[in-house]
Amino acid sequence: MPAHILVAGGGIGGLATALALAQGRHRADVFEQAPAFSEIGAGVQLGPNATRRLRKLDLGTGLAAIAARPEALVVHSAESGSELARMPLGDTMQQRYGAPYFCVHRADLHGLLLESVRARGTGALVTGAQIRQVETSDDLVCLSSTDARAWEGEAVVGADGLWSMVRRQLDSPSAAQPPRVTGHTAWRALVEQSALPAELRRGRVDVWLGPRLHAVAYPVRGGEWLNVVVIAESAPAGDARDWDQSTSITALKQAMGRSCSSLQSLLDAMPGWRAWSLGDRAPMTGPADMAHERVALVGDAAHPMVPYLAQGAGMAIEDAVALADALGDGDAADVPAAFARYAQTRWARNAQVQARARRNGEIFHATGPVRLGRDMAMRLLGAKLLDQPWLYGG
Repeated sequence: MPAHILVAGGGIGGLATALALAQGRHRADVFEQAPAFSEIGAGVQLGPNATRRLRKLDLGTGLAAIAARPEALVVHSAESGSELARMPLGDTMQQRYGAPYFCVHRADLHGLLLESVRARGTGALVTGAQIRQVETSDDLVCLSSTDARAWEGEAVVGADGLWSMVRRQLDSPSAAQPPRVTGHTAWRALVEQSALPAELRRGRVDVWLGPRLHAVAYPVRGGEWLNVVVIAESAPAGDARDWDQSTSITALKQAMGRSCSSLQSLLDAMPGWRAWSLGDRAPMTGPADMAHERVALVGDAAHPMVPYLAQGAGMAIEDAVALADALGDGDAADVPAAFARYAQTRWARNAQVQARARRNGEIFHATGPVRLGRDMAMRLLGAKLLDQPWLYGG
């Protein structure tokens, strides 16, 4: 008999998990603390490792309809604007890894997943459910909310993000520890490409590297919109838990300092900016950081990472498919063993991505001689340095 699984968190990781479990005929009820299922306005890069899994969830056609397919990744100096390295994407990625490299609007991907979960109709979608407590026994789990509602199931999956409540149920020394607030801030903006001068429109991923900062711009929504993100080592004034802080171009420019005229023109052309504080955790040290008995974690609840490898959403999607594969068509009695297999399969890869993301941040934001060496290496090695076979082929 299929298992009844409670999924805490209705973001990309939670919905991908519910959809993957539904393919195995399991019932997955999803609990979202917000009054409606929605996502913030930001872009997401999906490497072949992620798009391959989304195709496995039967989302290939829908994903292609909402995505942009960038032609290349181009890295520049933020100060001079000169090109440092270039890697082809488009057909090259498809041929090399058997799946495309896409850029999507986060809300569009979330909507595609939500529509697919609803179409399956195998579980409940509950909003306004802020989880207060998680209780477990040998064969049941119970979630209770701050408004005195409660739900029972045979397992719980924590997809509740950086400040996860479900995480506290793990048998791991790090389970009760708060995440690390990095002191880095991400500013983001979205604009219709038709509203921009021709020289600012883009069909590729552009990256600018500067001292203690970098910027990224790439198309989303079939190329009709442009997503711009600047990450700088500067703490915002707002709440570290707020992923959607109001901010200004003035605050952004104060954090950025000097940059080339082409980048400044792009930033000035944005209609408005939002900001959030970046947080992460140290790379996982073993399977106990991902699952315990009838409790498992996916995405940021398990392994939050800084976005310097553009793999936060990708790892959550990988987790979702791996969790469903581990459970297969097993029943409730199989859950603890299946969750243990899932954690054993996933923890080392996620830890590697966490560590590489941190290392990328140090490289992207380098100063002094390290920065000069980085730029020289990029000019010499180009695509060989930018490609990530261990990641995209994994």
